[in-house]
Amino acid sequence: MANLEKRELLYEGKAKKVYLTSEDDKLIQEFKDDATAFDGMKKGTIGNKGEINNAISSYLFEYLENYHIPTHFIEKISSNEMVVKKLQIIPIEVVMRNVAAGSLCTRYKIPEATIMEYPILEYYLKNDELHDPMINEYHAYAFGHATPDEVRAINRIASKVNAILKFFFDRRNLILVDFKLEFGKRNNEIYLADEISPDTCRIWDKKTHKKLDKDRFRHDMGGVEKAYLELRDRIINA
Repeated sequence: MANLEKRELLYEGKAKKVYLTSEDDKLIQEFKDDATAFDGMKKGTIGNKGEINNAISSYLFEYLENYHIPTHFIEKISSNEMVVKKLQIIPIEVVMRNVAAGSLCTRYKIPEATIMEYPILEYYLKNDELHDPMINEYHAYAFGHATPDEVRAINRIASKVNAILKFFFDRRNLILVDFKLEFGKRNNEIYLADEISPDTCRIWDKKTHKKLDKDRFRHDMGGVEKAYLELRDRIINA
């Protein structure tokens, strides 16, 4: 990507900036050190988070591509930047849950760390003002966000990603508790987008259940940067 020029800012979110480039079908995604929780009510920074999340996301996107998962990832170009395909983002967050944690425990009074006999797939409308309400596939159809065929493709990809990553983390003595995925469309195809990082996943040590993700920031557990670094090293240097 030596000839690719970074141009004006297209979008800035809580954890990333996205820039237009000299090629219409490519964007540059820049990871920030900013951290937020509880719909942006809690704000802070995590040292080196942008670099860590870029490294983890780049590694995992490349890993998933080897299993024929279509992703928006093209190339990591700096410590905190990657080049990605320009997609029409679907405003739905897909959450896969393997072990009870977070809002699942709150909503259904399930003890934390309860293992799900079957993975749970949930949809949430991507809207901070509405606090990302849970929806089902019929909302997605009615609101015009995705067609039945697109939802089936999303479900298939999300389930396959879950199976691949559960095994990936298990081999590193880690538990993939739950994680959030986002998707986009391009030329009538569905692609995995956004990031896969400790910002978007709950990941615990298998033996100790030590949390190695953003829950350490959410709940003031301390050692956030150290946990992110440990997770990066266990993923990439295993």
